[in-house]
Amino acid sequence: MAAQTFDMIVIGAGPGGYVAAIRGAQLGMKVAIVERESLGGICLNWGCIPTKALLRSAEVFHLMHRAKEFGLKAEGISFDLAEVVKRSRGVAKQLSSGIAHLMKKNKITVFMGTATIPAKGKVSVKTDKGTEDLAAKSIVLATGARGRELPGLEPDGDLVWGYRDALVAKRMPKKLLVIGSGAIGIEFASFFNTLGADTTVVEVMDRLLPVEDAEIAGFAKKQFVKQGMKILEKTTVKKLDRTPGKGVIAHLESAGKTETAEFDTVISAVGIVGNVEGLGLETLGVKIDRSHVVTDEFCRTGVDGLYAIGDIAGAPWLAHKASHEGVMVAELIGGGHPHPIKPGSIAGCTYCQPQIASVGMTEAKAKEAGLDIRVGRFPFIGNGKAIALGEAEGLVKTIFDAKTGELLGAHMVGAEVTELIQGYVIGRTLETTEAELMQTVFPHPTLSEMMHESVLDAYGRAIHF
Repeated sequence: MAAQTFDMIVIGAGPGGYVAAIRGAQLGMKVAIVERESLGGICLNWGCIPTKALLRSAEVFHLMHRAKEFGLKAEGISFDLAEVVKRSRGVAKQLSSGIAHLMKKNKITVFMGTATIPAKGKVSVKTDKGTEDLAAKSIVLATGARGRELPGLEPDGDLVWGYRDALVAKRMPKKLLVIGSGAIGIEFASFFNTLGADTTVVEVMDRLLPVEDAEIAGFAKKQFVKQGMKILEKTTVKKLDRTPGKGVIAHLESAGKTETAEFDTVISAVGIVGNVEGLGLETLGVKIDRSHVVTDEFCRTGVDGLYAIGDIAGAPWLAHKASHEGVMVAELIGGGHPHPIKPGSIAGCTYCQPQIASVGMTEAKAKEAGLDIRVGRFPFIGNGKAIALGEAEGLVKTIFDAKTGELLGAHMVGAEVTELIQGYVIGRTLETTEAELMQTVFPHPTLSEMMHESVLDAYGRAIHF
């Protein structure tokens, strides 16, 4: 049987793949997308979206306990973990079915199955019904990534959980160990800690949230400790002794000394690895480095007509980076001249309590680059809206090039900073300097006024602090 021919075939229907397919269809191309599990990928089904739904439940629960502060009465506050999980799954399902609708609307042919690339321009899809042979001049790899499994720390779904197990938690952990303090680890630690689990976070690096600005990470750590979390930095989990039905004894090594501690649940969040296996990439001559496909700034793999976007193409491992790369690649295939993505202008957001958001260089990175910098800070306690919200713990920090006034980086910790960061992201995209930011009128009373004040502070002009 002759292969079905398309202009573009996308492998993987996560936030990179499905967006690439839609943009390709908008540009008049005949597009096919292949997905082996669920439309929307990890992000919609097992990542960004369902975790935010869980964290929202924890946030409301936390606020209910603070009712008295707001002149309200709430008694006998409790939670039903099964219902919290059910709501989260419902949110994921609603969005996943929304993607199916978008595929139909944009006349994109969906193949549910596992793809391989037997030769350049060819894709073979193994479905429930058999094998489909497809052909296209342009193929986009968007197969994403999965949780890294370290020897001896592999999730078993019972005592040791990966992110998927944690998202559909069958029981409430009493004593929880979270291995890894990146975004995934710290979000789960925040969720279960807020619901009352005795939570310990272990980080192998010398500080929590190692990719964030050190000052912001330090501020967040103080808040986590205040909330009852135990934070162990420069610590390695050497091994886990598992006793089914009872718990886990963790062997924790720090400064050459090993200690043991007991937990009933462990969550392993030690990074991710790209889904590069089984596609036939080696035969095609695709270069793979530490489980990620090596690409140029336009996501080209070096194999004619083959592109790689999103998590499979390396850091930053963020859904919004994948989507933007998807659009860029579709436009490139469609004959356009898109701009390459600048990793330094992609924001990172972590939805723990307090939230953390950042874009661009940290203070340490700017100094390492030998730049002469000006740093501004503004605390939430100096902002009327933050005090009215009862969220006076937080900090906004901005870093400028002292010579040119370029906004090099912005880092925040506190309520709703994941929504605020975008102001600075736009600023960086527009290549703003401190002058434009100072002349921008920020509405009052809003949390965004702190963004203005932080810029003013970098130049010794802060008004409210």
